Amino acid sequence: MKFKKFCKALLVSALSGGVILGVSSCVRSYSVGYIYVTGTVTAQATGDGIISGYKIDHNTGFLTPINGMPVSSGGANPGRAVLVQSSRFFYVLNQGLNAQGGTTCTAANPCLNSNITAFAVGGNGILTPQGPPYYTQGINPFRLIADTTGSYLMALDQEAPSNAACSLALGSSATTCADITIFQVNQNTGRLTLVPNAQLSSASGSSINYFPVPSNPIDFVLASNVIFTLYGTPATGDYVYPYTYSTSSGQLTETQNSPQPLNIAQATALVSSNGVLYVLDNEAPNPNPNKATSQILPFLAVVNGSLDAQTGGAIADDPDLSNPIYLLVESKGKFLYVANQGNNTLGVNANSGIAGYFITTTPSWATTPLTPQTYGTGSGPQCLVEDPSDQFIYTANFNDSSITGRAIDVNDGVLNPLNVANSYKLPGQANWCLVDGRTD
Repeated sequence: MKFKKFCKALLVSALSGGVILGVSSCVRSYSVGYIYVTGTVTAQATGDGIISGYKIDHNTGFLTPINGMPVSSGGANPGRAVLVQSSRFFYVLNQGLNAQGGTTCTAANPCLNSNITAFAVGGNGILTPQGPPYYTQGINPFRLIADTTGSYLMALDQEAPSNAACSLALGSSATTCADITIFQVNQNTGRLTLVPNAQLSSASGSSINYFPVPSNPIDFVLASNVIFTLYGTPATGDYVYPYTYSTSSGQLTETQNSPQPLNIAQATALVSSNGVLYVLDNEAPNPNPNKATSQILPFLAVVNGSLDAQTGGAIADDPDLSNPIYLLVESKGKFLYVANQGNNTLGVNANSGIAGYFITTTPSWATTPLTPQTYGTGSGPQCLVEDPSDQFIYTANFNDSSITGRAIDVNDGVLNPLNVANSYKLPGQANWCLVDGRTD
């Protein structure tokens, strides 16, 4: 603001003195941050995935490729990624491929050679690999989060490395289970060290290097020093299982509020924002089973791990969209946006898009739809992020290998297209995205 006022004063002074000056611009153009996208690329001979990186222009929201990127992700089929230690270190979860080279991984046909690869973040946004890959302990890892201190990473695996500890952790009826693997982050080097489970031991008496959790995990988040894990199938229904998390040791402890049924059966994601836990659900809300509307269930996440359903109930998704995959409350807490993946039909932008809402109470569980409510994205968005200057929103899209950007109207929350370049082509299909506000 001061810079713009100075420019105006300079121009008035020059005109009043009868002097005409050639002024190129009074608006500085600079990078306010970086956006990173993990994904696959068919031209990669090694079979590894890639990480693409772009500079975000402060004035326009336009994206410019970071010199030296994309880089290899260090493994096949990269998915979730996180930044820790004031964005000094970047970690990507490479989910691996099954025996046939595909990305669909099950207990019968698991993905192989999954790992977490660490990178140092340079001042220009470039990523440099650090040391060897770090392997997860479980089978078919698919989610990765970091705690708020950047001291620990947590990976959620579809199947535990052994079923022997399932009944010990979850009861005698648990013959199979999933697991959470926890790594401690070295504050200086970024290297990872496995955190042993201090509560369970193997048959030989040694600690196991994972934490058994119920089967059929969907997602997990960390909120109020509790890890909330989302599970379920259409046959069993969905529920949340909370664990107390120790910031000093990285240990997980079962709370007294497990499990907590949600009365839904097609949950897709779990998102924590501003003290509210949102469960995204891809089904028609009762009592209107014939209306193909997805929904968002808001809960107040209590510190002891219980979930309090909020007054007003579920938030209906836009009826023209489907398969909500991620949710974002913008930085000022006024607007809520939901990215809908659609039917994931390759090359077809069917039911993909962003649904927007105005938040009418704080914490943010009561909402009313924006006008208009829906905004276009590429086909099959995988994520939704806000830039560090709080002006722009981006999605990275799987089906058409693109990034889509929009500008946030601060008054009404409308997402306007960027002036020229609204969409950017990626070298391969996108799996995840995140932003970094550290540019020095």
